[in-house]
Amino acid sequence: MSDNLSLAHLARVLGAELRLAPGVDSRYEISGLSTLQDAGASHLAFLASAAYRRFLKNTAAGAVLVTEEFADDCPVSVLCVENPYLAFARATALFNSAPQAEVGIHPSAAVHPDAEIASSASVAAGAVVERYAKIGPNVSLGANCFVGEGAIIGAGSCLHAGAVVHHRCSLGRDCIIHSQAVIGADGFGFAHHQQEWIKIYQLGGVNIGDDVEIGANTCVDRGALGDTIIGSGVKIDNLVQIAHNVKIGDYTAIAACSGIAGSAVIGKHCALAGCSRIAGHVTIADGCTVTADTFVTKSIDSPGSYSGALPFSDSPTWRRNAVRFGRLDKMAKRLKDLEKQLEALSRHIDGEG
Repeated sequence: MSDNLSLAHLARVLGAELRLAPGVDSRYEISGLSTLQDAGASHLAFLASAAYRRFLKNTAAGAVLVTEEFADDCPVSVLCVENPYLAFARATALFNSAPQAEVGIHPSAAVHPDAEIASSASVAAGAVVERYAKIGPNVSLGANCFVGEGAIIGAGSCLHAGAVVHHRCSLGRDCIIHSQAVIGADGFGFAHHQQEWIKIYQLGGVNIGDDVEIGANTCVDRGALGDTIIGSGVKIDNLVQIAHNVKIGDYTAIAACSGIAGSAVIGKHCALAGCSRIAGHVTIADGCTVTADTFVTKSIDSPGSYSGALPFSDSPTWRRNAVRFGRLDKMAKRLKDLEKQLEALSRHIDGEG
């Protein structure tokens, strides 16, 4: 939807209280979104952080999404909400101008006669859909997408240009797979034998829930035996590697350049910041936050925020340092106690002198 929207309509859809500036009518139209600094008279802006409050008094926006706390400081019309950033996110859907795919199968697409394509689906130029694949209602397959044999794409899902879903992988409803993402490539499995590596064929698949978004150039490997599982509501950024048999719980978010090694289990409602690294076979409890560039080498049993990485060294030294690093807090307390004892002893000796 890209038409102009009135302030009254925006207030109703976003659940906001509309407070009009002097001389402004509720029919005043908004054509798009912008920042407080760059907004013009036809834009809707938002203030989600007090750090940007300094830009509010001089904004030229047509209206601003703000909390009650900052509403009186705004020189233009206000849409007062509890969570401006959430309201902004919902407003982006109203002004989304991405082109809509045309229903039907492009003549240059290659669709196997044994594939099932819903009549409301869109299959763009150069896309390939192999036999027994099932493409649900209102699915959009962008140019040069590939959907492998027996793969399932749930209703309302969108594969952007060049996305790949390999054989016997499944996506739930309303998923978004961005360009060049690969779902169901072989996991990294090899047996070492007499100075060579013998391939372990990956016999599982990938099972993705509903409302999942996977960024460009991200790879989700198929399982070696069972499936790699991505829960519903999971959001994965660009350039993320998810190895075979990983399980990711519902509504977890993973930022760019993170890597999750084989058979790791990530709980529900977790957040992995950029460049997070998760070792194989570890388990991370529900509700955990892993901060940027943190290397998780053992399981985390309790919710909370976790940080840290150690410098590179030879493996035996690294292991010793890793153990000592975990003892630093206790060592610091012991050192402080020893300093107090030495200070008391020094005063005692001086007193006797």
